[in-house]
Amino acid sequence: MSLAQELEPQAQAGTRFRVDEVMHFINGAYTAGTSGRTFDNINPVTGEKTGIIHEALKPEVDAAVTAARQALRGPWGKLSLAQRTNLLHAVADEINRRFDDFLEAEILDTGKPRSLASHIDIPRGAANFKVFADTVKNAPTEAFEFDTPDGNGALNYAVRKPKGVIAVISPWNLPLLLMTWKVGPALACGNTVVVKPSEETPRTTALLGEVMNAVGVPPGVFNVVNGFGPNSAGAYLTEHPGVDGITFTGETRTGEIITQAAAIGLRHVSMECGGKNPGIVFADCDIEKAIEGTMRSVFANCGQVCLGTERVYVERPIFDDFVARLKAGAEGLKLGRPDAPGTNLGPAISAEHQQKILSYYELAKEEGATVITGGGIPEMPDDLKGGAWVEPTILTGLSEDARVVKEEVFGPVCHIQPFDTEDEAIAMANDTRYGLAAAIWTENLTRAHRVAPRLDVGIVWINSWFLRDLRTAFGGAKHSGIGREGGVHGFEFYTELSNICIKL
Repeated sequence: MSLAQELEPQAQAGTRFRVDEVMHFINGAYTAGTSGRTFDNINPVTGEKTGIIHEALKPEVDAAVTAARQALRGPWGKLSLAQRTNLLHAVADEINRRFDDFLEAEILDTGKPRSLASHIDIPRGAANFKVFADTVKNAPTEAFEFDTPDGNGALNYAVRKPKGVIAVISPWNLPLLLMTWKVGPALACGNTVVVKPSEETPRTTALLGEVMNAVGVPPGVFNVVNGFGPNSAGAYLTEHPGVDGITFTGETRTGEIITQAAAIGLRHVSMECGGKNPGIVFADCDIEKAIEGTMRSVFANCGQVCLGTERVYVERPIFDDFVARLKAGAEGLKLGRPDAPGTNLGPAISAEHQQKILSYYELAKEEGATVITGGGIPEMPDDLKGGAWVEPTILTGLSEDARVVKEEVFGPVCHIQPFDTEDEAIAMANDTRYGLAAAIWTENLTRAHRVAPRLDVGIVWINSWFLRDLRTAFGGAKHSGIGREGGVHGFEFYTELSNICIKL
C-alpha cells in the first residue's frame, strides 16, 4: 500500500477547487464557511469580474488553526522525515503535472504575461517544495563534549523540532512562488500552516489544496483562509493564540502591524517587507548587460517585484547614453493580453494600485522631475480600457530628498541620477530607510568586491539581477525585514532548537 493510501486524504465529493468561486480550504476540504461574506475577484487586464471569493472571519480562522493543531499532534507529527519529504516531492510533481491549471489561475488573478508566469511563477513555485525537502534532510545541528569536575565529562547535542502552527501571509505579486517559498520550508520542518493569501490573488493558493489531497498530505496540514487584513482573516489569524509563528511578505507598514500582534504571546516573526532598491552603474560596465539587467529589474512584472530597482545611479560619463538606451527599451515594451504574441508587460494588480502608481507619477511632476518617457495611462484597445494599465516610466532631475526618490512606488518606474565618485554613489544608495537589495554593474572585479559590502542591504547582485540560489540567505536590512530565509537559514524561524545535555 502506498503512503498516500495509508494516509487516506478523504477529499470530499463536491468540495473541489472552483475557479469562479474561491473557498477556504480547511482540514482537507473546501468550505464557504459561515460568515456569509463574499467579495469580487477582478481581472486586472480588463477590470471585469471573474468570480467571487469567500471571506473568513473568526470562526473560519479558528477552525483552520484548530485543524492545523490537530494535524500537528496527529498523523503529520508521526511521519518520519523520509515520509514527510517524499510527500513534498510528490506535491511538487503534482503541481507540475497540473502546470496548465496553475498557470491559468495565476494569470487570471494577476494579468501577468504568460511568458513570465510559465517561466518563473509556476516552475519555481513547485521547485520550492523539493528544494526545502532536500535541504532539511541534510541540515546539520551541533554537538560538543566538555569536561566536568568528576572527570567523566558530558555531551551536548542539538535537535531541531517544528515550531508548531505557522501563519503564512503571502503577497499578490508572485502569489504561488512566494507562498510556497514559505509553505515549503514550514512543512519540510514538520510544521502545519494556515495561509492567508492576498485578497487580490487567492486562486493558486486555493488550488494547492487539491494537490495536497491528491498526494496524501493529511487533512489539517495545509489550510487556507481568504479575506482582508483589519477586521478580517488577516487580523484574526495573526492575533490567534494558537499560532506559534507568523511569516509575512508585503509592505513595511503591514509588517509593523503584524509584529505588534505577534508581540502578544511572544510569537516569532519572519518579515520580508518593502524596498527602494538601488542600482549602481559604473562607466566601466558592459552597457549592454547593464541595460538588459536594469530593464528587467525596473519593469518586470509591471515593476511589482520587491527586489526591483526604483533608483538607478549612473556614472556621469555614460549617463546620457544609458538614459537614451533605457528609454528606447521601455518604449519597446509591449502591453497587452497575457496570451497575445510578444506581450511582455501586464497591468498593475488592481485599479487601486494603478491609482497609487499614477499618483506618484503626478507627484514626480510636481516635484520637478523630467519625464523621459511614460508618466500616465497607455492607450489600450477598447476591450482593455477597463484594466489597471500604467505606462512604463523613466524619471530624472529629482533631488535625493524628493518623495518619489524616497518612497516605494512598486510600479514600472525608476529615477536615474548621475554620480561622479564611488563614495558618492554608495552614499546615495544607502540614503534610505529600506535595505532589501541592490545591483552593481561593473567589469572591474576589485571595485565590485569593494563596493558590495558597503551597501546596507540583504542581497547584492553584481552584473545580474534576480539570480537566486535558494541555499543562500535571503532577507532585508533596516525597514525591509526581520530574519533570513533560504537554505538552512530559515530553520532559525521554522524550528525550535533544543539542546540535550548528557552527563557521562
